[in-house]
Amino acid sequence: MTKVYLIRHGKTQWNLESRYQGANGDSPLLENSYREIELLAESLRGIKFAHAYASPLKRARVTAQTLLGHLSQSIPLTIDSRLKEFNLGKMEGMHFDAVAKKWPEVLKNFRHHPDKYDESLVEGESFAEVITRFRAAVSEYCRTYPTANILIVSHGAALNASINALIGTPLAHLKDRGGLSNTSTTILTTDDATHFTLAKWNDTSYLHKTNADPTDTI
Repeated sequence: MTKVYLIRHGKTQWNLESRYQGANGDSPLLENSYREIELLAESLRGIKFAHAYASPLKRARVTAQTLLGHLSQSIPLTIDSRLKEFNLGKMEGMHFDAVAKKWPEVLKNFRHHPDKYDESLVEGESFAEVITRFRAAVSEYCRTYPTANILIVSHGAALNASINALIGTPLAHLKDRGGLSNTSTTILTTDDATHFTLAKWNDTSYLHKTNADPTDTI
């Protein structure tokens, strides 16, 4: 059995500002995010990982590198563009409120009705395109390591859609489970690199947060 630990990157300045980053936008991790990555590492200490994979976008790559630096084992890291965030086209860099005013239907469907989302209106990427590339990457990793633990560091929207798709959730219901928080851990298991089971969803207990911040989760 392969156990896949899927990590959303640490919180960034644009996350705090409620701006879309997407596949081309990026902003630095907040200072406190480095402490949260250290807490994540403490929660994973004692688990032996065969390999780590990360999106090339700086917020995910730095999260992965920082995380591996805190784990007391030598874990190879591969950067894979298939793990990038959604290409959100014209929405990238925009504040959520500005998107809501300019493309209210696009935003509503992106957040709540993936089956109705029309990416062409913002010149972005479809749910099907993101899921296809992400699924290919995860399946490849699991075929490579059929009896090991692996780490994947990626992005909120891409992870949310792809994890739910991997466990067989229909497109219309990809968002039913809710969002993924910064520096969260979600775990999938598989015996054949094709069929996946959800073992844990959006765990942030190790961050010891007492007050929920809506900008943490997407």
